[in-house]
Amino acid sequence: MSFQAYLDTIEDRTGMTPRELLAVAHEKGLDAPGTKAGQVVAWFAEEHGLGRGHAMAFWRVLTQGPTISGKYVGTGGTHAHASDTLWLDGKATKPS
Repeated sequence: MSFQAYLDTIEDRTGMTPRELLAVAHEKGLDAPGTKAGQVVAWFAEEHGLGRGHAMAFWRVLTQGPTISGKYVGTGGTHAHASDTLWLDGKATKPS
């Protein structure tokens, strides 16, 4: 599953876009120095019923931003992406 597919599923399950979830994570202090990935895993499990894979995909965006390695762009594989930038503003507004 690609990072974008994880983010899209997170949106489906939470009703919030990745950008909205980033704002909530900031309010909770989950983007503060020293925060551990396990804290995001626990938050996703407790409040959204999401597992570790979804939480870790979000953690990656939270800590590293929306740009991903170009090695998966256009590969056609399981983890393939159309772009090296993840779309954070919701599936309804995602360019085709």
